[in-house]
Amino acid sequence: MKVLISGGGTGGHIFPALSIANAIKRRDPDADILFVGALGRMEMERVPAAGYPIEGLPVAGFDRKRLWRNFGVLWKLWKSLRKARRIVRDFKPDIAIGVGGYASGPVLKEAQRRGVPTLLQEQNSYPGVTNKLLAPKANAICVAYEGLDRFFPPEKIIMTGNPVRKDLEDCTLTREEAKKELGFDPSRPLILSVGGSLGARTVNEAIAASLDQIKASGAQLMWQTGRYGADKFQSLAEGYDNVKATTFITRMDLAYRAADLVVSRAGAGTISELQILGKPVILIPSPNVSEDHQRHNAEALSTRGAAIMILDKDAVNELPSAIIRLLDDEDARIRLSDEISKMAMRDSDEKIVDIINSCL
Repeated sequence: MKVLISGGGTGGHIFPALSIANAIKRRDPDADILFVGALGRMEMERVPAAGYPIEGLPVAGFDRKRLWRNFGVLWKLWKSLRKARRIVRDFKPDIAIGVGGYASGPVLKEAQRRGVPTLLQEQNSYPGVTNKLLAPKANAICVAYEGLDRFFPPEKIIMTGNPVRKDLEDCTLTREEAKKELGFDPSRPLILSVGGSLGARTVNEAIAASLDQIKASGAQLMWQTGRYGADKFQSLAEGYDNVKATTFITRMDLAYRAADLVVSRAGAGTISELQILGKPVILIPSPNVSEDHQRHNAEALSTRGAAIMILDKDAVNELPSAIIRLLDDEDARIRLSDEISKMAMRDSDEKIVDIINSCL
């Protein structure tokens, strides 16, 4: 079987794509899988590191605020369409899978033009433009949230959930053991703050505003700052003996297992991980994403009592007290954990491979 997987731009697109590829390989070790991503984006490093070949397209997103910049975007799109034609023609895939992101548009469009079956994997509760444009000719659309028949042909929608990294579920350590492994005191509460692989300025600023109250409460903090502003926030953390700050957490399985409370952006991939692991979470959706989809993701949980949502504009003022309230209220944390666990959809990658096979 020859499989083309296209998309990326963020970990929220890349990790599900790799999970699908790994599930295909478990079923069919001889499957030939080729990724297509956007040049300069993180998939160009992460996918080869996971052992898969990748081609890059010079594609970029439209600038909706500064329209004059889109002349260059159109030129890149034209070059990407030409390269996508070559890739599909030469690779001759049996199926093409789009996981969202700029690169999936040219590749899936060309695959559809040539009559190649296509499958879309939509992670968010509010779909991106690319998947909405590709949906009418897709064979199947795998989703993680209810209500997407507003955007996609209802007969093509299949509820599978979002694939998550297997190592997160495979960790067998207790919370106390995981804390000790990470260098924290097993007897004290631990807060995990994650803002995404590139970081999140508002989340970091809100955590910085919370440091004194967290210390006074006796809690500990594992703080993933991301790349942007890392020096500033990590330097600030050095003044607190209860805080460990790092640019990137390599052992997210340990970090999640150890955490009593998580503070996070509301990316679809992260939410799926939190659902599978049953973690109480404060979500701060990013306002700087297409269609404001992170707010929709967060609201899908907060309206069910499965998470606390704080808007980005309110985070610096409201996060410190929200953290302390939850640290002081174990019953509230248990309720959040129970409700978010109810939303978990397991074995999503295996379900998607079943659907792939049904499309062939």
